[in-house]
Amino acid sequence: MNLLQALFFPPEQPGGVSSMIPYLQERFRSSRWEMDLFWLPKRIRGKGREEIVFETFDWTQYGESPVVQKYIQTYRDYIWWTKLRMSKSYDLIHAHHPIAGLAMKRIYPEIPLIQTLHSSYERELILNGAIREGGLEHQFLVSIYRELEHVSDRLMTVSRAFAEYLTPYIDHPASIGVIPNGFDEKRFKPVPHDNDIPQLVTVTRLVPAKGIDTLFKACAELKKRGHEYVLHIIGDGPSRAELERLAQDLGIYNETIFYGYTLHPEEFMPFFDIFVLPSRAEAFGSVFAEAALSCLALVGTNVGGIPEQIEDGVNGLLVNPDDELGLADALEKVISDPGYRYELSRSAWDKAKSLYSLTRVANELKKTYLQYQPGLKG
Repeated sequence: MNLLQALFFPPEQPGGVSSMIPYLQERFRSSRWEMDLFWLPKRIRGKGREEIVFETFDWTQYGESPVVQKYIQTYRDYIWWTKLRMSKSYDLIHAHHPIAGLAMKRIYPEIPLIQTLHSSYERELILNGAIREGGLEHQFLVSIYRELEHVSDRLMTVSRAFAEYLTPYIDHPASIGVIPNGFDEKRFKPVPHDNDIPQLVTVTRLVPAKGIDTLFKACAELKKRGHEYVLHIIGDGPSRAELERLAQDLGIYNETIFYGYTLHPEEFMPFFDIFVLPSRAEAFGSVFAEAALSCLALVGTNVGGIPEQIEDGVNGLLVNPDDELGLADALEKVISDPGYRYELSRSAWDKAKSLYSLTRVANELKKTYLQYQPGLKG
């Protein structure tokens, strides 16, 4: 069976898709399976000239928005690049971004399309202050979901919470499939270590939606309570300079290390003790599974797909978003009690190995793919 995984970002781009899809190729490498990856290079911008028409709504009513104009042009560019570069025939296309799915179905209407939605672009833009809730951009972006439902043979997502989020925007929410992201266990190698001072780490894009400002305020509270720690910030983004100033203003700059973007943080994540990310929205939160596989204690927020990974008090701790005192209390529990921290991290590791292994997810995907080629055994 010839499969195409249609991405938007290159495989090395940080995020849930890059944590899984490139590693799937190895699991599908056999005489019965062949898998290719396709994506839009960053250099391809402003090339497409196609007329864009959606079947379920008129996008031009939102066309005065620069955000919508950019989205439509990127869709045109993806079509242009696909027509230029694609020549091979496939039995099935699995798209991992709305633009990728829409473009592939437009060019190859006869090939079955599975569309997985990994995140909510509109929620991130709203939380980052880039668009207004209920505005033109928001209306356009949520309208895309019904269009994707219309053109896809199967609509899927990565968490039950995100499937519920999609309910108002599609016609048949009960038919959405849920397969979480999977992670290659071989990439994660927990190591015994004994840090005299607890080492906190977060791996994220530095944007308001990730709640790093709340984390800094919680860390300032921890310092006020007399706790020692080091906070490692792995990732970059438009909020970095503002966050560095905030760390200075709160008096925690000396306890905070900014690394910038790192390609493979899982290589040194096992040497830390506690993973914390107080996101304001998260469709799945792949980095929590990665931290669990690194055997770290987890502290997250009760939003999106994070509670599906963390059972509060069992394999991690959950707090409400924007609650710096609640976050400080949770961090205080795992900082001050190494035994409790170890119990949480072992439980997190056990759950992640069981539910989010790449082998398990690959087997689920094979069952799904085989529905589109009757008679083939996986």
